[in-house]
Amino acid sequence: MSKFVPGLDLCQDFFHEIVHPILSRCFTGVEFSAARLGHGSEVLGFDTPQSMDHDWGPARVDLFLKEDDYDSLAEDINTILCEELPSMFRGIPTNFPINSTVTSNLNDGLITHRIWCTSIERFFRGYIGLNPLNGLQDADWLVIDPQYLRTISSGKVFYDGLNQLCDIQAIINNYYPTDVWFYLLSTQWTRISQESPFMARCGDVGDEIGSRLISTRMINEMMKLCFLMERQYWPYSKWFGTAFSKLACAKVLTPIFDLIINAKDWKTCEQYLSSAYIYIAEIHNTLRVTDFIEPKIVAFHERPYKVPEADLFSAALYSKIESESVLKWPKNIGSVGKFVHSTDVLDNISHCKKLAAIYE
Repeated sequence: MSKFVPGLDLCQDFFHEIVHPILSRCFTGVEFSAARLGHGSEVLGFDTPQSMDHDWGPARVDLFLKEDDYDSLAEDINTILCEELPSMFRGIPTNFPINSTVTSNLNDGLITHRIWCTSIERFFRGYIGLNPLNGLQDADWLVIDPQYLRTISSGKVFYDGLNQLCDIQAIINNYYPTDVWFYLLSTQWTRISQESPFMARCGDVGDEIGSRLISTRMINEMMKLCFLMERQYWPYSKWFGTAFSKLACAKVLTPIFDLIINAKDWKTCEQYLSSAYIYIAEIHNTLRVTDFIEPKIVAFHERPYKVPEADLFSAALYSKIESESVLKWPKNIGSVGKFVHSTDVLDNISHCKKLAAIYE
């Protein structure tokens, strides 16, 4: 194989140099768009040479046809591409056999590619449950797991002959509506408020393992708060830390998180957690979305456990919500991805939609 090239760039070049000319010659006058917006580490921009061992290669393109053209053309386009695509592109196989391993072995001389013919409506309804061009209600944003929003945001539109994909990407890139954002920020601060004293309490009774588990849980909650404050969707667990490292706040917080994880005892851990809480409180104030709230660490009621005044930030943010639909939602619940951690649920938009009843 040739030297590693980021998958998105490779797919984009393959489309322009190989796929587009074939479609223009064989399907004259057919309008379409092309992109990579769905699953895949390369869509997030996090693929590495290790990614080349499966489900990776140049012949991965999402090809969007007009809805009226889909039934009559999708099968023919697939057949033509199987017959005419080259077996290699820049030294990398274009074939994907059944076992998904990138290889140059062909079946009967035909290319088993991953150029997926679909339509705007079919793709987005299957992927996130709706077509953003038809409008998103406030609650719709809470049903879609951030991972899916991130892939649409970070993916690439190679060609937009239908003049719709770029508009959809712009809607997602514009991030959550303001009141939905306030709701999610408020909920995230509440999550920190609810559990921040437990790390010390576990340590106080000699449960160092429990204390460490909670301290890492608090890191996770702070990281998600940081994604929200920097208006970025977070990806799923495999790339969560990598994506966090790209945030502006990571330069300061990553060394503190390392100290928390490696602390020898709970009292030392408490000191480092306090530093992290102070810093995220300072970030909040730079957003200027509420009145200034003094960042400080206080005792948990009458107990000698140090905690942030996270409930103050939560209340201040919630007070800024004006939307009647958002104010009807149960407080402190957050998105489906906050109260459900099952991959089998979050990866199935129909399951997520069933849980949306909680916002009614």
